[in-house]
Amino acid sequence: MSGMSSMDDTGVVAGPASGRTRRTHRLGGLAGTGFVATLAAMLTTTLAAALAQAVGVDFEIPDGGETIPLSGFAVVTGVFSIVGVVIAVVLLRWSARPAERFVWTAVSLTAISLVPPLLVGANAATTTALLALHLVPAAVMIPTLARSLRSRT
Repeated sequence: MSGMSSMDDTGVVAGPASGRTRRTHRLGGLAGTGFVATLAAMLTTTLAAALAQAVGVDFEIPDGGETIPLSGFAVVTGVFSIVGVVIAVVLLRWSARPAERFVWTAVSLTAISLVPPLLVGANAATTTALLALHLVPAAVMIPTLARSLRSRT
């Protein structure tokens, strides 16, 4: 009789641990995909900014008279891409439809991010390039994370 009790206890303990491991694997897999996508977005955005500079865009912001350095594009892209990964992980964990919610949220936040370049008073070339450089990482991150979320649900 004690053997049966022991077997039952093992089954009860193994069930939740197994589910926890599966959930951890799903979240970890999404985080790994997000990390690789973040690096790709940083590289793509920085290369696009370098190309814009090569054709004459100065990235000078009149309010402070400073020029945005290429490293600035990489850092800001990395930070906001990681924020996107965190949002995706949270939605995977607590949403019934994480991919749909993520796309809606990410597209909305991308649209909001297009406002500041229009307000800083930069010349037309800089403003246009900044708008495009907001869309470049979104074009990398949103489809990659949405696809990853769909495959994990």
